[in-house]
Amino acid sequence: MWENELELAKNLAVKAGKKIMEFYHGSFEVDIKSDDSPVTSADRASNEIIISGLKEKYPHFAILSEETDDDLSRLDNDYVWIVDPLDGTQDFVNHGRGFAVNIALAYKHEVVVGVVYIPTSSDLFFASKGNGTYVLRNGNITKVHVNNKTEDLTCLTSIHFFSETEKQLIEKHSDKIKRYYEAGASTKACIIAEGKAELSYRLNSGTKEWDTAAPQLILEEAGGVVIKPDGTPIRYNRKDVVNRGGFILLNRIENFLM
Repeated sequence: MWENELELAKNLAVKAGKKIMEFYHGSFEVDIKSDDSPVTSADRASNEIIISGLKEKYPHFAILSEETDDDLSRLDNDYVWIVDPLDGTQDFVNHGRGFAVNIALAYKHEVVVGVVYIPTSSDLFFASKGNGTYVLRNGNITKVHVNNKTEDLTCLTSIHFFSETEKQLIEKHSDKIKRYYEAGASTKACIIAEGKAELSYRLNSGTKEWDTAAPQLILEEAGGVVIKPDGTPIRYNRKDVVNRGGFILLNRIENFLM
């Protein structure tokens, strides 16, 4: 199930990612949106590729995208594509390597397809509900899975939004969390899904559904956990798309350290 939807999302993510890299190696304009976040010509070009491709193949599905106006009509649709055409725009502007393309499909408030494409490495992470998580890297497809560590943990922090609260929490649990380092946007979920780290905190309301939908399925299908700080799950296609209070990424629930 979801094979056709997953294949389309994979193809569009790669196509959009290649367009983003044309801007990355060339030039681009940067504007500031009403919420003070940056948007570039690369964001808009990627969004156009993805949205037009989704509408062509699935005209009856709703779409929620960071760079498209939301008229809330999606709330009456069981199927909604959730898109961040350039996750980690600030990192892109700074010519970092931690930005990605996120495409997810939610069915009745639950993510069933998730794709995260990292343009700078050409790594393509993808998952569908009940079928595991895979990465396409250097022409090879590999199934990935979280590790089982509950000690000697590595925590991933945001490049631009690492808060004092998060730092204090890491220090509070220094008996278990032995190191932390920066990773970009949705790449954190991919790193944990591959067993290369164990947890990540984002303890504020600075993200929205499109930041977490695809990474959530990538991590969950690899055996991990995505949870709100209060211990409840994240549901999708909500009227309020803000992830109030943030979220936590874990390799396993035993590492839910608050």
